[in-house]
Amino acid sequence: MIQKTVFCEELGQVFNHFSKYHMKILLGNFNAKVGRENVFKPTIGNESLPQDSNDNSVRRVNFATSKNLVVKSMIFPHQNLHKYTRTSPDGKTHNQIDHILIDRRWHSSILDVRSLRGADCDTEHYQVVAKVREMLPVCIQAAQKCDVERFNLRKLNELEVRKQY
Repeated sequence: MIQKTVFCEELGQVFNHFSKYHMKILLGNFNAKVGRENVFKPTIGNESLPQDSNDNSVRRVNFATSKNLVVKSMIFPHQNLHKYTRTSPDGKTHNQIDHILIDRRWHSSILDVRSLRGADCDTEHYQVVAKVREMLPVCIQAAQKCDVERFNLRKLNELEVRKQY
C-alpha cells in the first residue's frame, strides 16, 4: 500500500515537470480495473470492460482527474475481445488493466485505442495500440522572416563538393 502511494507521488512529481503546453501521454500497466461507475464516466467514458472497480482504479482515476487527464483506453467502442489487455494464466479471466491516459486538452489527438492479441511477446499481456494524430503548429510568417540556410542537394553533383562532403 505504501509503495502504491509513493509511486503515485513520484509520478505526479515527474508529471509536473513537463510544460502544460506539450502533449502528455501516459501509458502503462496500472493493474487498475476501472468499473462502470457513473462518477468515473467524465474521465473514462462509457466503454469500460469491468463492472466494478478495484483500489488501483480509484487511485488512477483520482490521478487522472487531478492532472486533467482522460483515460482513452476505455472510450472507444470495440468488441470485448479487443478491450482485454491481459488474460490470466488459467486462460479464463480477462482484464482491462493496461491504460493510455492523455491530457484533456489533447484528447482528440488519439483516434483509437485497442489491444492486439497476435504479438508473441511471452507475456500474459496484450499489446495496447493507439492511433495518434499530432498537428504540428506552422507559422508561415516566422519561416519567411528567418534566414534559414536550406540544403542545396544539386551541389552534390559537383565532384569537389562531393569530396568535401
